[in-house]
This record gives sequence, structure tokens and C-alpha cells, in this order.
Amino acid sequence: MSAPITIYPARKIITMNAYQPFATHVAVQDGKVLGVGSLEDLQYWGEAEIDERFADKVIMPGLVEGHSHAFEGAIWEYCYVGFHQRMGPKGPSHGGLKSIDDVVAHLKKEEAGMADGDAPLIGWGFDPIFFTGPRMTAADLDQVSTTRPVMIYHASMHMVNVNSYVLEKAGVTSETPVDGIVKDAEGTPTGEMRGTPAMYLAAKVTGSNILREAAEFSALDNFGAICVRTGVTTATDLGNPLQEEMVAQYKAWTLKESSPIRLVSTYAGTGFPAPQGVEHMQKLAAHQNEKLRLHIVKLVADGSIQGYTARLKWPGYRDAPNGMWYISPTELPGLIETYHKAGIQIFVHTNGDETSEVTIDAIEAALAKHPRADHRHTLQHCQMADEAQYRRMSALGIGVNIFSNHIYYWGDLHASTIIGPDRAKRLDPAATALKYDVPLAMHTDAPITPMGPLFVAWCAVNRLTSSGQVLGPDQRISVDDALRAITLGAAYSLKMDHEIGSLEPGKWADFAILEEDPYAVDPVALRDIQVWGTVLAGQVFPADSGQG
Repeated sequence: MSAPITIYPARKIITMNAYQPFATHVAVQDGKVLGVGSLEDLQYWGEAEIDERFADKVIMPGLVEGHSHAFEGAIWEYCYVGFHQRMGPKGPSHGGLKSIDDVVAHLKKEEAGMADGDAPLIGWGFDPIFFTGPRMTAADLDQVSTTRPVMIYHASMHMVNVNSYVLEKAGVTSETPVDGIVKDAEGTPTGEMRGTPAMYLAAKVTGSNILREAAEFSALDNFGAICVRTGVTTATDLGNPLQEEMVAQYKAWTLKESSPIRLVSTYAGTGFPAPQGVEHMQKLAAHQNEKLRLHIVKLVADGSIQGYTARLKWPGYRDAPNGMWYISPTELPGLIETYHKAGIQIFVHTNGDETSEVTIDAIEAALAKHPRADHRHTLQHCQMADEAQYRRMSALGIGVNIFSNHIYYWGDLHASTIIGPDRAKRLDPAATALKYDVPLAMHTDAPITPMGPLFVAWCAVNRLTSSGQVLGPDQRISVDDALRAITLGAAYSLKMDHEIGSLEPGKWADFAILEEDPYAVDPVALRDIQVWGTVLAGQVFPADSGQG
């Protein structure tokens, strides 16, 4: 017996389908799109139930968050101390702290409500780039407590600050031979720790393991709720060790009927021998399902521009030394070649243009030795790449997944302080990617910035900073190109464009349900469009409940 057919009328249906861009009705059967068009077109399939619940809404393909982190759902268990206000999984606004004194006062209030003992106090979202005056030190956090570990993650998640208790328990002194331990003029550690090796010392003391915490069902439920609220039906978890227990939890959660997203979790290959990583990924294939994919390796080659830990080509930073190699330029080519030769798709975190250059060189060398069509290796963030690099990416078939939110959140400071107005104009150059036919996706890097692909699209279309400056007006792209980048473009980058990203017969019935037409509103209002909820494989998830 054939499964029942449901037809959804809508005020407008945006298909991202070149042969039929817009429609008024979509038919769903067995969780997939049966047909798109007019009611008359869909009557071809015979008897169907007409479901009018979206009749006054706009339906488009479920939004694809091509670079996020599942610990977005777990990190809200920590204390948010960000400069910008933002919404948590349960809705209330948090943050808006404008100075180190504000951060310390907020943490003091949090600490006063904790039970006695030495349980750690962990904050996140700290962004000292917005503050004038000296950087935060251990002495600042000692005002919060000297008897329990205090650690706060920076907004980039590439640095932490800790109190003296953590430095002592971690055994960090002026003699500790670990890169990334920031020291004052006398050589004394300040309490700021940059990069994975240094941060690991602090995490051991506090017990913080956000990747493991992200695999808990409660955290995944939070993550799913955030996705529904922002129209996302496929989300990524970029950079996870994917240990056996974590994979089992991801698998069990995605198999739940109430789980509202498809989850793509990438193996964190940084710091592990590539042959071991290849073997591990080959075993992971057996654990995939329709809502869980584990087919990509992610390598992190440098840090963040605003944290001064990204690697920049000359002339570099104005008032700081060059950033950090998380993978050395001598090691990266070997990693890339090994994964490429094994047929594995590679994502590489490259914030600085020097890192992009080294990565493009490495991919070019791997392709010369082991030619491979449709590899879809992708540079992630790739915030400062210039036109010459984009021309090479186009020739080599390399894609880009751009962090367009960076323009709004940090663009002003890049122009005035970090890299200067000239190079700041080419931050996240989506128009250049399109000019050279480089496959384009865009992302939020949640929780680095809030989940919300429509906001990403708004950033790429308008290129407005938080002060209202248009940063690089010639890099603005059209609404249509921006919407494509957060649907079909992101799906393509994940090698899932045959399943998701557009509304076509045979693809999953994954929809974002909007209250307004993104083509009809003023482009400046694109970020303000309300999301009613989502549909995943034909199952409806209203945003007011987050979990249907």
C-alpha cells in the first residue's frame, strides 16, 4: 500500500531549484518531496490530504548550517559573559558586558550563588578586543575567587583566561615550556592562555570538556531547539574526536523521532596521526544513518584574527606579532595528502591569508600526486583570502565556507585596529568567490556567533558592521546568492546536495517555515524575518516548542 500524500499550500514556496524557482504547493510522501508546483500539477499523483497550516507562510528548503558546533547546546550550562547580548536555548537574553569590571562583577554574582566548595566557575563568550585598557589577568579573576578554579573562554574559543588557583594547580610558571602561555614583561604568566596546548592545561584543572558534554541528550536537545528556532534542518558539529561513546550518543539521539535535525559531525584530525585518523574514519562509516553523517575530517591550521592567533601574510598585524600555527606548514601537507589519498573529504580552518596560502599549496600538491575529481575540500572561515588565492581555489576545485558574521561583530575593529581598512574591505569576500565560481557556503560558527543563517545572509548582502559602516561595499552579494549559500551551497559543501538544500522530487522534505518572503522585504530587514519552525522529513517542528 502506498503511503499517504500530504500537500502543503503556502503563500510562496522558494525551491532553490533552477527549473522551477517558485511554487505554491509542495507534496510530501514517505518523508520526501513528491512534487512541487501548483495544486493542479500535484493532482497528477492522485488522492492527497491538503494541510493548510502553512497557507499564509513562506516555505523554503531547510537552512543548512555548514559550520557550527554541537556544544552550542552544552555551553549554556556555563556563565555567558559576552559583549553582545544573545538568546539562550530557553529564550531569555544574556550578556551585554562592556568592560572587564562588568565581567568580574557578573562572575562574582554567579559565584555567590554557588554551593561552598571548590567546584569550578566557567564562563564563555569573553571578548576583550572591545575593551580599552590592559588585558584581563589572573588578578582580575582572583577577585571572583581564590579558592575555586575560575576560567573563561574567549568568544573565539581559541583562548581562555584563568585565576591564580588554576595557574597553580596546572603547574604553570614562567618556566613552563608550552606555546601560548601569555607572560608579562617580567616573564610571569598573566592568566591568558592561547591555543590548544595551553588551554588544555587549564581545562584539566577545571574538568571542562565541552565536546564530551555536547553529546549529552540534554545538550543535543538544546542544540536542536536552537536549530528549529532559526530554520535549520541540517547542522554541523565541526571538529570532534568522535570517540566510541560520543558516537553512540549521537547515533542514539539522531535515531529519536523527536530529534529535529540532520547532524554532520566531522572528525577532529588536528593533533592525531593521519593514518590513525583514516582508520578511525573508515570505522565511523558503519555508524551513519539518515540523520547522522560522519564522513569529513576537519583540520585546524591557525587561530582567530581578533585573537591575534591567525597567521597573516605580510604586512601582518599592526601592533602584534604573527599568530600561531596549530598545524605547522611542514606537517599540514602530509596530513592533507594522507586523507586525500584515502578518498576522505577535508575541511581546513584557515582564518589568516598565510594559512590559506599554505593550505592551497598542500591541496594542490596532493592533487598532483593523487588526481581526484569532485573532492570538495573546503577552506573554512577563509576570512582574508585575496583574489589570487580565489583564482587558485577555482582552478583546483576547492570550496569556501565563509564566516560572514565576522563583518558585523568584528569588522569595525579589524578596520581601525587589527589589519587596517584596506584588508578589512576584503574580509569574507563572498562576491569574489562567486566571481571566480568557487563553491560558496556561509556559516555562523555557533556558538562563536549566534546560530541563525538568515543573519549570515543579511551580513553578506549588506556588509554592515555593528557601528553601521558598510565594510567593502563591492563585496556585497544579492539576496538570491546569499539564500543559495545557506541552502544548496552549504549542502554542496557537505556532499549532501543530492539529498537536501533544494525542494525537488526525491529529496528530503526538509523545510524552513518563514513568516515573510526574503525576496520581498528590504534587504536590511532580512535578519528580522521570523521563523515559524521547521519540517524534517515531513515531520513538523514549531519553533515555540523547539521539539515539535
